[in-house]
Amino acid sequence: MKKAVILLSGGLDSTTVLAMARDAGFDIMALTIFYGQRNHVELQASKRIVKFFDVAEHKILELDLRLMGGSALTDDIAVPTHDLSLANAVPSTYVPARNTIMLSLALGFAEVSDADDIFFGANIHDYSGYPDCRPNYISAFETMANLATKRASEGRAVRIHAPLVNLSKAEIIKTGLALQVPYELTHSCYAPVEDLACGTCSACFYRKKGFEEAMTKDPTRYA
Repeated sequence: MKKAVILLSGGLDSTTVLAMARDAGFDIMALTIFYGQRNHVELQASKRIVKFFDVAEHKILELDLRLMGGSALTDDIAVPTHDLSLANAVPSTYVPARNTIMLSLALGFAEVSDADDIFFGANIHDYSGYPDCRPNYISAFETMANLATKRASEGRAVRIHAPLVNLSKAEIIKTGLALQVPYELTHSCYAPVEDLACGTCSACFYRKKGFEEAMTKDPTRYA
């Protein structure tokens, strides 16, 4: 089977991507990066998800980006409630260079694991505000990856997949439900209250809206 590295946060999007890659016939290797974010709940969710899908290899890598700060997810900055008027602005939950760092680590994992494919869960709601989720960024990273690795220089090009990049949250959920994704095991909140989703951050807003538009029950437990 073809091997693929999946950047798995434990959230709705990355879990859907894992299911899509699995359905496409890839042998899944999951990589979860705990980068010092306040949200420890996602880490536990990622463990539940790999157990559900019987993923043979799941690496959890700790990288403390709190040392840099600069984000409401890693610094002493309040996580804002969702504000539609700021939908196209770069939010305070942007983590400097996060996806570049994570994709680089996934690239290294793929190279040593004989994998030519990397999947991550960037979607249309992300790239309106996060520069490192946009299609031009994804294409540029793939170009860089194929200039920077021994494997690519020997003729084994790597492909970066973002299959959700043009999908709304409702479309993502419908895709996942068709693949029997257990959304009750996922967690997407930026500011959880113990193991409950806050219900007011942007991640919660789009998750709730997605389930409503998909006309299916939201299994999320909100504070």
